[in-house]
Amino acid sequence: MKLNRICLLLAASIFTLFSCRQVAAQAPAPVTLVKAGRLLDPRTGNMLSPAAVLIEEGKIKEVGSPSQLQGHAPAGVKIIDLGKATLLPGLIDSHTHLLVDPILPAEAERARHYNGSFLPGLLLAIAESPSKRVLMGAQLAHEDLESGITTVRNLGHSGIDGDTELRDAINAGRVPGPRILASARKLITRGEYIQNLNPALADAVLQQEFLLIDGADRARETVRLNVFQNVDVIKVSADENLTVPELSAAVEEAHRNHLKVAVHAVDKTAIQTAIDSGADSIEHGNEVTDEQLKQMRDKGIFFDFTPTIYGDFWTRMAEATVVMSPAVRDRWAKLDVSDTQTYDSLVQHVLKSGVKFAAGSDMGWYFPGKTRGQTSVSRFPVLHQAGMPSLDVLRAITTNAAEMLGWQDRVGAIEPGKFADIVAVAGDPIADITEIERVRFVMKNGEVVKNDFAAH
Repeated sequence: MKLNRICLLLAASIFTLFSCRQVAAQAPAPVTLVKAGRLLDPRTGNMLSPAAVLIEEGKIKEVGSPSQLQGHAPAGVKIIDLGKATLLPGLIDSHTHLLVDPILPAEAERARHYNGSFLPGLLLAIAESPSKRVLMGAQLAHEDLESGITTVRNLGHSGIDGDTELRDAINAGRVPGPRILASARKLITRGEYIQNLNPALADAVLQQEFLLIDGADRARETVRLNVFQNVDVIKVSADENLTVPELSAAVEEAHRNHLKVAVHAVDKTAIQTAIDSGADSIEHGNEVTDEQLKQMRDKGIFFDFTPTIYGDFWTRMAEATVVMSPAVRDRWAKLDVSDTQTYDSLVQHVLKSGVKFAAGSDMGWYFPGKTRGQTSVSRFPVLHQAGMPSLDVLRAITTNAAEMLGWQDRVGAIEPGKFADIVAVAGDPIADITEIERVRFVMKNGEVVKNDFAAH
């Protein structure tokens, strides 16, 4: 009898505990009201002042004035008052590499190798364990998020499944970071990246980092291998060896699997191959012609700016890590000037063409004294230096980028129904675009990541 009573009590306790857990699981998420001096809508350029955003279950429920929304908020609503700050949508870096962070090698070492500047990044693929690399990627992802980047499109150099696993860990809440569209291994031809490496090393790097396109059938197969890894986007690197039939096959297979294709294309030939093959976005596009921009506009292909080395960025990064000879310092200084002038012209041609555009940092470098997020965000204001209006810069990393990614229904704007990904700066980013380098409040999915305003 005593044993039966104990069993009944135990059963009742388990049932009570289970019931409590069920109630807790079904309890509605807390409602949050964020108030600020202003809210900028990048799509229209309109500024709402004062502004408030009502958030429920991680999504934006309503946007309006504080007095209006406080009247709609339930009792016990959590209020976050950011004073005179300006609210913006969470920033989107549409071209990044979170699982590489190479330090530039010495000048003499760079000169010895084909693609010598990026050789350390390639060798990381086989020198470091995948586990260590993913942990490094988690740190860099956290640093991006802390700087206001709430969504990224990771385009290669992540190992076989590094970025897909990091994406899943972030989505599961195991590690902090931005939303990730992962591409897994980059599709390349034999002449890209690994040329002139020791064949044994080249094959090891190729297996870990890339998928080789060699004919249309192989192109389809490479896409399927990435589909098996549950990727969100396909990344292809186009050079003079890639043919239209090969890239077209990859694009067709990707589209059949409801995936967009981002094509690295720098020179005119590669850009034309990407256009003729029906790519969804062209990355870099430095040598694009006006005729090619017209074709891109007519086909709805996005141009993704990557002003990574604009100005003296490359020189400053090199100076901080290696000793440079006077001759190389002089040569790079001249290249800084000519490359910047070329990019100034590129920005103007793209703006005049009417082609859709976004922007990505293309960051995959270690910059001493800066976090990955700080380094990445520093690349966006330079578009304004190149002649792009501040509002267009903001569109390139919010609303435009969201459309290019195919996520315009989820991110890129502070609108009802979208994820509550919100950042805030102290000043007016239209008047001073460098404000985005000083993000002081970050919210992702309705959860506060950083609030430096609270300390003042």
